[in-house]
Amino acid sequence: MTERFQNHPDEVGRMNTQELRKAFVITDLMQVGKMQAVYSHYDRVVIGGIVPLPEEIVLQNYSQLKAEYFLQRREMGIINIGGEGTIKANGVEYTLNKLDCLYIGMGTEDVTFRSNDDTEPAKFYFLSSGAHHTYENVLVKKTDAVTDSLGEATASNQRIIYKYIHEKGINSCQLVMGLTVLRVGNVWNTMPAHTHNRRMEVYFYYDLDESQRVFHFMGQPQQTRHLVMASNEAVISAPWSIHAGCGTSSYSFIWGMAGENQSFADMDFVDIKNLL
Repeated sequence: MTERFQNHPDEVGRMNTQELRKAFVITDLMQVGKMQAVYSHYDRVVIGGIVPLPEEIVLQNYSQLKAEYFLQRREMGIINIGGEGTIKANGVEYTLNKLDCLYIGMGTEDVTFRSNDDTEPAKFYFLSSGAHHTYENVLVKKTDAVTDSLGEATASNQRIIYKYIHEKGINSCQLVMGLTVLRVGNVWNTMPAHTHNRRMEVYFYYDLDESQRVFHFMGQPQQTRHLVMASNEAVISAPWSIHAGCGTSSYSFIWGMAGENQSFADMDFVDIKNLL
């Protein structure tokens, strides 16, 4: 497991493209037959990907956690972006189709991942944050998620928000997780932009054609930067940073947060005319 450290806004303002990518972009999460993980020092969140093919993969422990097993003092949210797969947690099996979400609570010691069809392997994206209480393991199907339809065609930002782990959904200690799907012909998300100093966020872009890209905007509102993102790449958003995107085509992304609170609406919006 690699580590990413926190960066002061003044430091980020002086970074070139390569330095920004090294600090915030994660490019290698979905590797066949492997579990990949990155430890972010923003709210101690672990970002990971698991592609179990052909053998099942065991949720491994890492020395950075200083724990007896991965979820000894942590919770985890998992969303499958691939073919049908099965996760076994403490002997209970959960089948995840594409865009289903499984929450696994603190204290779950034995967790394994497998693909149900080798020709179309599961691709499990996960976030893990620190926990102080054990909540039950819960599977939510995409069809059962709380949804919001936002945006308008004139602003090219019509999108559907799927909420899984949140105040009115799956209970958790601090993890919040869901996904956004842009409607065909729409390219903007999270605009007007916002910050939330009370929690960090991670975006994971997926289902983007290999010939297309998303321009992910970050930085302080009056000192913005951009990162060019491909499919299956994640970007860490510092609490003080805006996080918005514009694609060369429609796209989807998984969002996840951890920190001071769990209120989805707790945002500090920035008027578009004030962005620089």
